[in-house]
Amino acid sequence: MLVVRAYVGVTDGDWYRFLAERPHLREVNFWRPSSKLGFQAVQIGEPFFFKSHHPHNRVVGGGYFSGFARLRISEAWELFGEGNGAASLSQMRADISRYRDEPISPYDDPQIGCLIIRDTRFFAADQVAGPPPDFASNIVQGKGYDLAVGTYAKYFLDVLHRLTGMAFEVDLGLPWHRDGPVYGDPELRPQRLGQQAFKAVVLDAYHRHCAVTGAKIRPVLQAAHILPLPDGGEHRLDNGLLLRSDVHIMFDRGYLSVDPSHRLLVSPRLREDFGNGEEFYSRAGEQITVPERKADRPHREFLQWHVDTVFQAA
Repeated sequence: MLVVRAYVGVTDGDWYRFLAERPHLREVNFWRPSSKLGFQAVQIGEPFFFKSHHPHNRVVGGGYFSGFARLRISEAWELFGEGNGAASLSQMRADISRYRDEPISPYDDPQIGCLIIRDTRFFAADQVAGPPPDFASNIVQGKGYDLAVGTYAKYFLDVLHRLTGMAFEVDLGLPWHRDGPVYGDPELRPQRLGQQAFKAVVLDAYHRHCAVTGAKIRPVLQAAHILPLPDGGEHRLDNGLLLRSDVHIMFDRGYLSVDPSHRLLVSPRLREDFGNGEEFYSRAGEQITVPERKADRPHREFLQWHVDTVFQAA
């Protein structure tokens, strides 16, 4: 049986009010003060709602789940800025510190859990909804719901209407995702991430190491698309590689590639055009580093496209 799910997360009042005043921020970080727990309650593209604490206890807005990553506070600020629900990095640190067992020292940059939500919308005061069915007052983080259960369907169709601003019919017996256009492409696809979410999940999946060189100097690491957006690529983890900035450029220009077995390919043109590149020739044929989860690894189809279309084989 196919399951359609939604998640309702308990939100900090300052966080949601800050973002509600900035409707131009459509990709936000619903952070957790600790990175210990992952998040698998909903899939990418499924609805995610924000519920205020008691005694207000109202669903005040929502969006669509766009990925989970463990990021240092500074990394989250670099990627999302005010989309973290704060006006500055120092304010964000102070907000997170209030929810941790031990305050954050001035020199500490701990990892937090980042639930990335895109296409967010916050409801006007006369549009906020009551709490969902069976949402106990002692729930601290949130709760997932199976929308195919009849007692939940009517409630969530109503808040989905508020989120989208339009009435529509959803077959709750089938998977349901909201997937926004990327690079002018209006087609809807279930694995698509937001732009900043793509950078975050690639950084996390490769443990902040270049897939080719192993470099771990964070400022020079970049999330590269294997199949670029102008050629029909998407923001999705299996279309990404974490690469050092110079490696990224060489990959995009076809001096380097990766075959479907995740082995490094080095073009002879690198030596012919520039007279060097020994660092890469010494690695030719070696397996690059890939994420632990098989589903997160570079997709064979995208890698083959890069080998056939971009790589300068001769």
